[in-house]
Amino acid sequence: MVPVLAWRALDWQGQGVQSYIMDFDLRPFDAADADWLVSQHATYYAKAEGFDDSFGPLVHRIIEGFVEAHDNTCEAGWIAHQGDQRLGSIFCVRKDDTTAKLRLFYVVQDARGTGVAQALLDQCLGFARAAGYAGLTLWTHESHAAAGRIYTRNGLTRTHAEPVHSFGVDLVEETWQIAF
Repeated sequence: MVPVLAWRALDWQGQGVQSYIMDFDLRPFDAADADWLVSQHATYYAKAEGFDDSFGPLVHRIIEGFVEAHDNTCEAGWIAHQGDQRLGSIFCVRKDDTTAKLRLFYVVQDARGTGVAQALLDQCLGFARAAGYAGLTLWTHESHAAAGRIYTRNGLTRTHAEPVHSFGVDLVEETWQIAF
């Protein structure tokens, strides 16, 4: 059993108490979170970035694969929550023997700027290091500027960018990496 992790008194940069504080906890992802997570991703990205209806099924496949076959020794997912309200998610999965992959990093709009994203990223990076990975990689889009700022602040580097047409819109895909 993975203990519930408490995160309190973080500011928006994870630097201590300031004016942007939200009390919340992190807990392990449970299969019962899957529908919420798919819905949040599909709805948010359709509204915010014009993604078509192919994005939700991609998120569903990622979660389904995790639920069916993840290895607890080197893969995990977490949900940030405040009571019964889910605030966000992050997953650390195996890319290969030496590299972890960050997946499904998401924070609901009302919890952005409160420390939730930093706590989720701290949990993921700490888990990857403890699991023995030499580094971590992730895939995202350039339009996710806030995510890029938190990645940069935490030592990740953008290593690749490529214009693509995905999910019904023109995007710039990015790869970010960090070595431990």
